[in-house]
Amino acid sequence: MKSPLYDKLKTFKRKYPLTICWRLKSHAKIIDMHLNPGEEVRYAFAAQKNDSFFDIISTYVVVLTNKRILLGQKRLLFGYFYIAITPDMFSDLNLSMGLIWGKVYIDTIKEVVVLSKIERDALPEIETEISEYMMEEKKKYAQTEKK
Repeated sequence: MKSPLYDKLKTFKRKYPLTICWRLKSHAKIIDMHLNPGEEVRYAFAAQKNDSFFDIISTYVVVLTNKRILLGQKRLLFGYFYIAITPDMFSDLNLSMGLIWGKVYIDTIKEVVVLSKIERDALPEIETEISEYMMEEKKKYAQTEKK
């Protein structure tokens, strides 16, 4: 069965070829495995989950669904890493642009997730997708808290 998530990742990689990412199909399988019933993929991109200039082997897939942000990485030999960020845990989004690559900082209540080695031209698109998604979701949380 072909994964729509993997297709979105391939589209992102074709559009922004300077982004450093490996093994997208393996990483996408981790996210596909953790999608809940009724959860739909809205946007997906790949990046290195680290703040090191020299580390280029920590590729993660980042997915915005209609319910949360998911990050996944299939380890080389066995196992995987998986992170889910719900809208109530999301705090802030920061971008940093360098000469070749940019970084996205997703600030949550517990930690700051650093996504690096992203082609500079992709940063505005990523910021727009995450910001619009979070503004929509925060409104839903505000409405449920009033009730």
